[in-house]
Amino acid sequence: MALPVNTQLRYWGIATLVFLLALWLLGDVMLPFVLGGAVAYFLDPVADRLEKMGFSRAVSVAVITFIAIMIFVIMVLLILPTLINQAVALFEAAPQLAQNLREFLTTRFPQLVEPESTLHRSLLAVGETVSQRGGELLNSLLTSAASIINIALLFVIVPVVAVYLLYDWDRMVAAVDDLLPRDHAPVIRDLAGQIDRTLASFIRGMGTVCLILGSYYAIALMLVGLQFGLVVGAFAGLITFIPYIGALLGGALAIGLALFQFWGDWLSIGLVGAVFVLGQVIEGNILTPKLVGGSVGLHPVWLIFALSVFGMLFGFVGMLVAVPVAAAIGVLARFVIGQYKASRLYRGLDQNDSD
Repeated sequence: MALPVNTQLRYWGIATLVFLLALWLLGDVMLPFVLGGAVAYFLDPVADRLEKMGFSRAVSVAVITFIAIMIFVIMVLLILPTLINQAVALFEAAPQLAQNLREFLTTRFPQLVEPESTLHRSLLAVGETVSQRGGELLNSLLTSAASIINIALLFVIVPVVAVYLLYDWDRMVAAVDDLLPRDHAPVIRDLAGQIDRTLASFIRGMGTVCLILGSYYAIALMLVGLQFGLVVGAFAGLITFIPYIGALLGGALAIGLALFQFWGDWLSIGLVGAVFVLGQVIEGNILTPKLVGGSVGLHPVWLIFALSVFGMLFGFVGMLVAVPVAAAIGVLARFVIGQYKASRLYRGLDQNDSD
């Protein structure tokens, strides 16, 4: 006989509180394991596909690991140094960009930039602050011993955790399934399947879209000659998971930098704008329909809210778990609404069960 509903709710509530408390207390410690689990989850379909081709699980994981190491080495040798240098240079160039903006406004709107005006003082303050604080922040992050140690530990622990979890993924899923309460196992499996499909569509699909668009934006902007094209492209690709925001912010930043760099060369400025227009066409008509689909179930506002709340409460680790938790809450909410609409509370006492 199943436990009473109140008792079950008590147990599930305690489990939820324990999870949140562990996330709050052990956030920094859990970071490599959360990242490793995310990588393993992302790559599990690739390992399954290799197994269907006749490879063993161990060989499949070894092949994936080798390819990942090659990609990482190429990034470290070719991409990361340029990305870091451009990011530092962008912060250091902020005063000159602010000066260019002042000159532009002085020429076009002289009444807005009088020496005693609020806009004039604000531009000076922003340029100096970004130059001083931004450069110091990046340099401190890249040079402090603690940061280097933490980054090194991430680069060591995350791949190791990801490899072990990827190798044992199917066994772990089977073990968790064996621990499910028998009375509720079918419902839990169904809900878990819906959560998995939502996460697969969003994390795997949008992750791939972000990677493709980020690479496209970075390469295209560098080809048209934009000075900080790699940084802008990486930034625009990174936030593509928020619909329209990535293209709007990345496009605005790129076109703003292009105005300062190519002022008067309207062809180059137009090419920068065309890069983002073409990117949106590719994303909306090819990448998102093929890789993500239309049944993700994560509304952008709900996603931003979850990222904000979990980021504020649990830091960076909270932001990492915000997406799966938001997906789970969304699936559970739809399940509860379905149960409510099938109940007499919604249908009323006069409705027949066959309706």
